[in-house]
Amino acid sequence: MSPVALVTGASSGIGAATVSALAARGFTVYGAARRTDRIAPPAIPITLDLTDTASIEAAVKTVLDEEGRIDVLVDNAGYGSYGAVEDVPLSEARRQFEVNLFGMARLIQLVLPTMRAQGSGRIINVSSIGGKFASAFGGWYHATKHAVEGLTDSLRQEVAPFGIQAVIIEPGAIDTEWGGIAMDTAIAASADGAYGDRVRKMAASLSDPRSVRMASKPTVVGEAIAKAATVRSLKPRYAVGNGAKPLLALRRLTSDRTMDAILKRVVG
Repeated sequence: MSPVALVTGASSGIGAATVSALAARGFTVYGAARRTDRIAPPAIPITLDLTDTASIEAAVKTVLDEEGRIDVLVDNAGYGSYGAVEDVPLSEARRQFEVNLFGMARLIQLVLPTMRAQGSGRIINVSSIGGKFASAFGGWYHATKHAVEGLTDSLRQEVAPFGIQAVIIEPGAIDTEWGGIAMDTAIAASADGAYGDRVRKMAASLSDPRSVRMASKPTVVGEAIAKAATVRSLKPRYAVGNGAKPLLALRRLTSDRTMDAILKRVVG
């Protein structure tokens, strides 16, 4: 019997790449997203809105009703809403937490009873190198990813006695829709206020064709996730994509003030 995986955010980017990588390794893959019309075979599409508890519960129930098990949960869905902390409405900050953290957490709660009964399972949470440091104008996004890191570290210790493993994937610069959304929201929130000049500078810097060309393809992360789903000796976290390992090493080795100065060159 093929192992079963549930992948969120499967309609594009890292999620779509993960579906392909897992299917190539023999998984039956359920791809979950709000835009199911964009989910391509070999994924089995499921509608999922991470801000809607009923939708989350229905998605897990569908997989369990059809397959009777879930061997791997890939919590990939998420987005970056940028802008100055002062400017971003708290309603948008809460929505980002709902999508990036609380929706993920509810999925984890729902799959754990089945994984405990199986005596096995892997929960793969996609964080970011931005879960280890923070740049200006990404405060709410970074807050969610720092939370994902902490949640997963605790979860890993809690579920290990049941034969379940939890792992963090920390992508660096990846060529997806994420960057455009982040910059559009930053401009919308803060371009006309006290932070306007710096926000526009950041948007121009990150939209520079040279920056775009440096980004890794989503397949790099998809392959890393598939490795985390199948490798015998699992690490607690995997840093993948352009700049990920050097930046995380730099964060470990430098002071907060030095890191601030380095990030200022990019963000302003």
